[in-house]
Amino acid sequence: MHAYRTHHCGALRASDAGSPARLSGWVHRKRDHGSLLFIDLRDHYGMTQCVVAQGSPVLKLLEELRPESVITVTGDVVPREAGTVNAKLPTGAIELRVRDVEVQSSAEVLPIQVAGDAEFPEELRLRYRFLDLRRERQHRNLMLRSQVISSIRRRMIDQGFTEFQTPILTASSPEGARDFLVPARLHPGKFYALPQAPQQFKQLCMVAGFDRYFQIAPCFRDEASRADRSPGEFYQLDFEMSFVTQEDVFAAIEPVLAGVFEEFADWSGTKRAVTPAPFPRIPYQQAMLEYGSDKPDLRNPIKITDVSAHFAGGGFGLFAKVTASGGVVRAIPAPGAAGRPRSFFDGLNDWAKVEGAGGLGYIRYDEGLAFERRMRAGENVDGEISKLADSGGQMTIASGPIANHLDAERLVAIADACGLVPGDAVFFAAGKEADVNKIAGRARTRIGEQLGLIEENAFRFCWVTDFPMYERNEDTGQIEFSHNPFSMPQGGLEALNSMDPLDIKAFQYDIVCNGIELSSGAIRNHRPDIMIRAFEIAGYPAEEVEHRFGGMLNAFRYGAPPHGGSAPGIDRIVMLIADEPAIREVILFPMNQQAEDLMMGAPARVPPERLKELHIKLDLPPVKGSKPG
Repeated sequence: MHAYRTHHCGALRASDAGSPARLSGWVHRKRDHGSLLFIDLRDHYGMTQCVVAQGSPVLKLLEELRPESVITVTGDVVPREAGTVNAKLPTGAIELRVRDVEVQSSAEVLPIQVAGDAEFPEELRLRYRFLDLRRERQHRNLMLRSQVISSIRRRMIDQGFTEFQTPILTASSPEGARDFLVPARLHPGKFYALPQAPQQFKQLCMVAGFDRYFQIAPCFRDEASRADRSPGEFYQLDFEMSFVTQEDVFAAIEPVLAGVFEEFADWSGTKRAVTPAPFPRIPYQQAMLEYGSDKPDLRNPIKITDVSAHFAGGGFGLFAKVTASGGVVRAIPAPGAAGRPRSFFDGLNDWAKVEGAGGLGYIRYDEGLAFERRMRAGENVDGEISKLADSGGQMTIASGPIANHLDAERLVAIADACGLVPGDAVFFAAGKEADVNKIAGRARTRIGEQLGLIEENAFRFCWVTDFPMYERNEDTGQIEFSHNPFSMPQGGLEALNSMDPLDIKAFQYDIVCNGIELSSGAIRNHRPDIMIRAFEIAGYPAEEVEHRFGGMLNAFRYGAPPHGGSAPGIDRIVMLIADEPAIREVILFPMNQQAEDLMMGAPARVPPERLKELHIKLDLPPVKGSKPG
């Protein structure tokens, strides 16, 4: 018999009854029933119930063991008595009657419990992550991660991609975040940078003629924590393709992503729908208008509409002034909400103020809207008018503080523009376009949630395309890249030389799922002349471009194919499939929100002799509360 186990703890079945077995694992839970001691023994594969009878020579030893001690038990497999079978457990038809026990490792008092569903503070969970990972939910999430990566790798290879590994120690590159720097001991005063992404290297793979590259790539960015990004490091499915258009890139990656999400669609216990390929394509400007975000959540059916023209010169003075000064008015429909109590509308208005907006005006549409539409369509409504007059009734088109200041024509026009029917309501946000986009997008989400409109059990994908190549920095007034600086501008060199930079679009695209950006990508700028001009517009002189990106530019001068790619985030993919609200729940050993590894004690101070070896002197900020001198 093997020294530690003949079976793992998820293997034994009713057919094994009558056979001897040896198991090793952690003491998950103990239950003392007086005449019998039950122990749930757990390993990576599952759980087996072990039983020890009164009088057994090993009883005292097991009674004294704390949970999470590691033991090896030897005994006989017996069927459970009728009425005690656990149908929820794969091994629930049997138990192991223990004859012998060997303690491999005794556990001390636990700082966090492994058994059960109790919640513990994040600091404790991260400091004792090795215990946290023994818990069923965390263990399952990490197994999901492994399976998702295996599935992605298999699908990429099936699509003709070749896996390569790019360097970790490299040079700094403007990817939109701060680099992590590594001092070069052999080159005093010089530093390597950990890659924010393998951007230049994967493009050089295309120049080298490999045609289709991919990598499950580690990326490092010195930036703050977010719910959908772990601080410090993350992983992405990095891929690149030669001689492709934007649509070729989409056609290659859509089956991979759709296939992975379909493969694990029932992971949470409920089958979830997945957008079939081809995914919807939404230009950036349309996304900002209709969804108030470049990360639209298509599970929400609400679409925002620009209604500026219907308020221009109208009786509602506040919105009329906004449009006259170049601002916009956006309408956010609330289907079926007209009958909601006043508190619903006041609550949304108060919420908008907390979000930094002036509030959310609204209109409620009544039955008179349908009547007015029929009348405007030329239908004969005299009989209905007479009946209404005889009954002393009054038919109104709409109600609400804004409706009282608008004529019937404008009220109907707004309803038509938004596709509203009697019983619907609509909210409004007004002001500068950039500000209105933000509040309208958040209001769309909140209204959708409050009205129960968000589609459940679904993964809804889309591509956001045609991003602007440049944007103006509000603080400095300078033109900057708005996305990936290595992207090909639509129109090429001619567009860079003849168009207003803010009007130039790029072959840039994001893939979005349920309102979460999974990936940014682009058709790359493979021409040195176009790249130098593109960077010049963003304030980088040619000599600086040569200095910072000389390796790639030099490669392009020796024949570079048109190429493009993207890099969906592995952590975000797993977070969505696992239905977890925070990304740390699907990372093996995550840092806390301050980018600290509480378990390993990183970052840590370095001894002075080590700093001297690296030719580094520290210039630390003063400690808060300390007195100078």
